[in-house]
Amino acid sequence: MQYVNLGNTGVKVSRLCLGCMSYGSKSWREWVLEEDESLPFFRKCIESGINFFDTADIYSLGRSEEILGNALRKLNVKRDNVVIATKVFNPMSDDPNDRGLSRKHILKSIDASLQRLRMDHVDLYQIHRFDYNTPIEETMDALTDVVRAGKALYLGASSMYAWQFARMLHTADRLGLSRFVTMQNHYNLVYREEEREMLPLCRAEKVGIIPWSPLARGFLAGNRNKQDKGDTSRARTDDFAHKLYYQDSDFAIVDRVSEIAGKRGVKNVQVALAWILAQPGITAPIIGATKLDHLEEAVAALDLELTPDEVRMLGELYTPHPILGHS
Repeated sequence: MQYVNLGNTGVKVSRLCLGCMSYGSKSWREWVLEEDESLPFFRKCIESGINFFDTADIYSLGRSEEILGNALRKLNVKRDNVVIATKVFNPMSDDPNDRGLSRKHILKSIDASLQRLRMDHVDLYQIHRFDYNTPIEETMDALTDVVRAGKALYLGASSMYAWQFARMLHTADRLGLSRFVTMQNHYNLVYREEEREMLPLCRAEKVGIIPWSPLARGFLAGNRNKQDKGDTSRARTDDFAHKLYYQDSDFAIVDRVSEIAGKRGVKNVQVALAWILAQPGITAPIIGATKLDHLEEAVAALDLELTPDEVRMLGELYTPHPILGHS
């Protein structure tokens, strides 16, 4: 396993991060794995040297956090040997205050997440989206209090417009508050709009980039089609992915990935991850896995180095997309 600094911090994280949205309750999403089904994936990660785990309170309405915490205890993993990230923003109930980035919701949510994880702190506490209804100053002040209380070591953000992220960074600097050290944004071979503004901003501000959906929710694996959407439960039922991808140019890029993978004798997943790992400023793509070979293929991608011609071939077919994933 390869390790790099988490953004501009001194913390070392594996170059792959396991996203835990796939582990929780089938009552939330039918393709989600229940706790007993999930444990082998955490074991495989630990055996492979992956020390970075990302979840969120909204995933299975807290069940994902519980499963992550339980798995680490069952596997006798020392808390100091892993880097745990979770998120706050999305509605957790019908209560109008049980959502967003108000001081009230942030301070309640960090305590609830820690209780579910059964930990006294998380390493990275992230805002899941931008809150249009709460002053930035209120959000940044509350997040700073979470850090000062020792409940989170660092702060991160997720998908938003670059101008919004710049305002939040500036507010933290102006008021002497804790700064975001990471950006978890939507980025992959078939969605590259982040290259216009967000990625250059992150590189300039020394913010680590930990992209979500680096495989386009499995689309880049090459097993999707326009007619029935694919051959897995998630592919068929993932309406969010159907809105994000499935343009003609997206399928052309997948064909190009398959062509290079075939010549190299590797899987599509390895080519797609090798491409994103080679992009400047990328710390650790967040990978999902519902089959153990998904993890094996992802780890193998760390040893695959694409040639300049292969990188050019992968990039030349991209066409602009509408902004996707900010909500």
